[in-house]
Amino acid sequence: MKAVILDAETLGKGIDLSAIEKSVDELVLYDSTTAEQVNERISDAEIVITNKVVINEQTIESAGQLKLICVLATGMNNIDLAAAKKLSIPVKNVEAYGTESVVQHTLMMMLSLATKQPVMQKRVAAGDWQHSSMFCLLDPSIIQLAGKKLVIVGSGELGQEVKTQAEALGMKVEFSARPGKKDDPRSTLNELLPSADVISFHCPLTDDTKNSLNADNLKLCKKDALIINNARGGVINEQDVTEALRMGEIGGVAADVLPQEPPKDGNPLLDAMDEGLNLIVTPHNAWTSPEARQRIVKLTAENIQSVQGNN
Repeated sequence: MKAVILDAETLGKGIDLSAIEKSVDELVLYDSTTAEQVNERISDAEIVITNKVVINEQTIESAGQLKLICVLATGMNNIDLAAAKKLSIPVKNVEAYGTESVVQHTLMMMLSLATKQPVMQKRVAAGDWQHSSMFCLLDPSIIQLAGKKLVIVGSGELGQEVKTQAEALGMKVEFSARPGKKDDPRSTLNELLPSADVISFHCPLTDDTKNSLNADNLKLCKKDALIINNARGGVINEQDVTEALRMGEIGGVAADVLPQEPPKDGNPLLDAMDEGLNLIVTPHNAWTSPEARQRIVKLTAENIQSVQGNN
């Protein structure tokens, strides 16, 4: 079987593709692929492997040899799943490949916000410590996480592992009810916000989770509450959260995801990065440890083998 990887550069350098190579007869690699190049490049491929390249209905219908679509990620919003189903072409994604990497990133954000590192680093760079009248800087005051309450939105594998690690720090952890699920007996996010010291999002982006944190319910938060979004851009309303941070209505914000990636048209959080706020924005790299990226290859190879075994 011939397989084509359309955007191999998204896996980064130093990743061993031999597991996929051994699962197919021929593997063709393209670092990146434009929308105009897709049809030609997959015209004789039986397996198409993509991370973010869009595979739409027209593309699927034009690929006469196509037997399998593999996504090098968990999200499959770039694939026309209905068109693939209509033509009985399976679509396989990878899940739980970067749990350790994303959880580590979440803890980094939580600890950095709690110890006011974005502000403290700027103060040191500005010479405030060097010219201080005493041996340390006491402003802004840091937060001790032990004994504090973490509210997690999203109780899947990532959320559960964040809970484990946060409890190791001595935090109290509670999951919110799944947004939009009326029979969930757990407390809603709005019910939990007044008592939350840290709110961390690890849920998919859906109509129910979009703008889960916004101008209305930010008013329920503690003045020093810390907000972390390592889920999807748009789960929090970036404009509202940025304004709340500016106004001192919350204590800190960290995000690894934005609605547009790369954010070529800007974003309120990015606009505020030079304002001396307790703010962290990272470039969607929570998942990118070499171990996590190598596991994507392993899981993709297993997906290919599972479909071949069913044929």
